[in-house]
Amino acid sequence: MTAVEPGKDVANPYLEGFLAPVRSEVTATDLKVTGEIPAHLDGRYLRNGPNPVAEVDPAAYHWFSGDAMVHGLSLRDGAAQWYRNRWVRTPSVSRKLGESRIAALDPRAGMLSVGPNTNVLSHGGQTLALVEGGGAQYRLTEELDTIGTCDFDGTLYGGYTAHPHRDPKTGELHAISYSFARGRTVQYSVIDTAGRARRTVDISVSGSPMMHDFSLTEKYVVIYDLPVTFDPGEVVPVTVPKWLRAPARMVVSALAGRVKVPGPIAARINADTHPISALPFAWNESYPARIGVMPREGGNDQVRWFDIEPCYVFHPLNAYSEDRDGHEVLVLDVVRHGRMFDKDRRGPGEGHPTLDRWEINLTTGAVRTERRDDREQEFPRINESLTGARHRYGYTVGTENTFGGGITRTAVYKQDYATGATSVAPLDSRLLVGEVSFVPNPGSRAEDDGVLMGFGHDLDADEGQLLILDAQSLETVARVHLPQRVPMGFHGNWCPAESQP
Repeated sequence: MTAVEPGKDVANPYLEGFLAPVRSEVTATDLKVTGEIPAHLDGRYLRNGPNPVAEVDPAAYHWFSGDAMVHGLSLRDGAAQWYRNRWVRTPSVSRKLGESRIAALDPRAGMLSVGPNTNVLSHGGQTLALVEGGGAQYRLTEELDTIGTCDFDGTLYGGYTAHPHRDPKTGELHAISYSFARGRTVQYSVIDTAGRARRTVDISVSGSPMMHDFSLTEKYVVIYDLPVTFDPGEVVPVTVPKWLRAPARMVVSALAGRVKVPGPIAARINADTHPISALPFAWNESYPARIGVMPREGGNDQVRWFDIEPCYVFHPLNAYSEDRDGHEVLVLDVVRHGRMFDKDRRGPGEGHPTLDRWEINLTTGAVRTERRDDREQEFPRINESLTGARHRYGYTVGTENTFGGGITRTAVYKQDYATGATSVAPLDSRLLVGEVSFVPNPGSRAEDDGVLMGFGHDLDADEGQLLILDAQSLETVARVHLPQRVPMGFHGNWCPAESQP
């Protein structure tokens, strides 16, 4: 099959330019480097994102639904050892590529029709391609070939999340997972360092929300129950005969977010032959916007809820709590969208995402909001050794236009929460960048003593690059020149060698 051509004239910005899919899988060694890669970097930088294998309908295609492709670059001894990009072999991808199914697939892990296209990380000796909403996670080899679905050694079924947070003290992965099949609940889980779920808690919410991320502090789990909710109209047409679709929508609408769908049934919805092409979640005016706060070792009956103005949050930057004159205050730094998936159902093209701070006085119940940076930005990251603790610095990617209007320019911002200042990386205006990850330097004492790492696209050279920036000065340390462009995609992480399989 032929993938969508980059630059093809289509009426969907998520299939064009910096976001356009690439056509082939590549393996390259002896990569050219401009500058000097820090010699202590020993591991892989991995990044995941949607990349349709075959032609898609531009009118129906949603950016979040594309087939999963993982890009990876191995660094060691100051050299770039290899670059690889591989589609994750879901049943749909294998079929479109004309391959026999080699992956070990278990529908109990989650819906096999949902591509694991959102995040990629290493944990418990495994490389994991992650998605949310009840889709199955997949295990990959060190070279990014697909092994099969992941259920954390039989301890967690029905899907996981795209955004776990690692406790820097214990190494465990904490997560909030959602699915329309869970009824009016989401699931909090803790995956231990051996890759098994040691704790799960079902948390009651208002319905069936899309809960892309959450916040973890040293004391609390913070849940964002916001008004983007399940829309059955995007799922029913491929699961039932035409004559039953209208009544089926009514039934699913009545049940979604109210009753649980048995795991095996949910896992087999579109299990193989009909991948979901549109996102089955939309803005819901009647749904309340609120924040839940639960003690990390607590349960559903200990969640406290706090109402906020309607909005949507894909990505918190970090959260922590502190004592102020005898009052416990929870500080939440987030990227806030005014609304999401209302008129634009192809991707996150509505509104102007800003960097905000919310403070919840856990003693009095008062909620305070503050705009930290009005410029459009997303993909916030920190030095993750401070996850859940007070941070000074945050790093975000700025975009000149909304995603729905097409990205024409990007920036890397460094936010200083101590001074209120923002620094901008001195990058060439013809270089477009995606999310960057913070990697600390050996023996670092300062919070920003490290490097930022992420993929970019040089428009003039039409070349993909791995960028390594000094996190203190934001100056470019090194650029690794890649054999092809890397679409902007979603999330990536540095996987040090000691955590590789």
